[in-house]
Amino acid sequence: MELTPIFKRVIGLDVHQAQITACAIMEQADGTVVIDERQFGGFKRDRKALAEWACSLAPELVVMESTGIYWKSPFAALERVCIIAAVVNARHVKAVPGRKTDVADAQWLASLARAGLLNASFVPKADIRHLRLISRQRQKLVGMLASEKNRMHKVLSDAGIRLGVVVSDLHGLSARLMVKALIVGKSVPDVLSLASNRLRASREEIFESLQAEELTPAHRFTLTQTMDHIEYLETEIACFDAELLRCLREAGYTNPLQLLQTMPGIDLIGAAMLLVEIGGDMSVFGSAQRLASWVGICPGNNESAGKRKSGRIRKGNAWVRRLLCEFAQAAGRSRCALKGKFQALKIRKGHKRSIVALAHKMLRIIYAMLSKQTHYKDKSVDYEALMVARNAPRWLQMLVKHGYGPAVA
Repeated sequence: MELTPIFKRVIGLDVHQAQITACAIMEQADGTVVIDERQFGGFKRDRKALAEWACSLAPELVVMESTGIYWKSPFAALERVCIIAAVVNARHVKAVPGRKTDVADAQWLASLARAGLLNASFVPKADIRHLRLISRQRQKLVGMLASEKNRMHKVLSDAGIRLGVVVSDLHGLSARLMVKALIVGKSVPDVLSLASNRLRASREEIFESLQAEELTPAHRFTLTQTMDHIEYLETEIACFDAELLRCLREAGYTNPLQLLQTMPGIDLIGAAMLLVEIGGDMSVFGSAQRLASWVGICPGNNESAGKRKSGRIRKGNAWVRRLLCEFAQAAGRSRCALKGKFQALKIRKGHKRSIVALAHKMLRIIYAMLSKQTHYKDKSVDYEALMVARNAPRWLQMLVKHGYGPAVA
């Protein structure tokens, strides 16, 4: 296949866990083309040798596929010698049929790159790229914590304890104290005395929910270990949160953090985790549509013979998509225009599809906020009236205190 060249000096890298196959296509001054194929190992010394070899060739473009996490180490090695490689989506690159070898893959990558047919994927700067390790491990810990909480609920149910029926959060302050008291073998009346007066359930309902069929030593042992693991995970998550926020503030992302928190459904940690994934500079994406396509949250474009077929979303950044869906769930329950949008969509599309559609809309708004450096403002909400309603009683008390009005009974 003959491709019209745009770049004269390119390198294609086929990256695996223990081997990197490189193919350099260099056009000489007299118009002849020289192909240099080499193989490197996967260790640090091999990556250093690869970087030195690539630097000696002075390429215009270096491309590699985004193969799992294996591309990150070669990318960093090239970055240290001032070569910013283009990481391309593997589904955009297809090897020539009948030539499925590492050398053929590397040569095909170099050929496509030489013709300018590959688009580089978004790779954030090193200072924020490394924070993805903290953010993504934090998400994993949250998933483990949810699993352990569900396990505790099942063990309590296995013993006949139905405390989760009468309290909204089995791991709230009051409910946790009661569970710990049950584990150490306190009587039901003693456990009941730990119930908060703020619980909606009556004392009779709570008393009945605490009656166990048989709380065996095996139940107590399992509950003890599970509770210890839950508290350990909560401590670990708090440490990850503190470190993530500290690093972002030191890197100068305080303003984007504040801007994102003005949007309904996004808290401080959510804003930090989103910034780690998409960065604060929206110019690298070019448009909100491209950002949504990169995340994989926009409808698919599947049309044939004038008929629109399934428009299901494609694969993208699963970490961002998960965050956006969490934001959409929270925004759908808040007092804002996003709630009205969600309810209107839910009637026609159902709950799950409406969450994805609302997440798509929120991402487009986030793009505009970060591009224009402006906070979120909901046209359907009277912010002045909300502020007055929240602060008016305190203002009136202060006016009376300082003698500016009659006493209020």
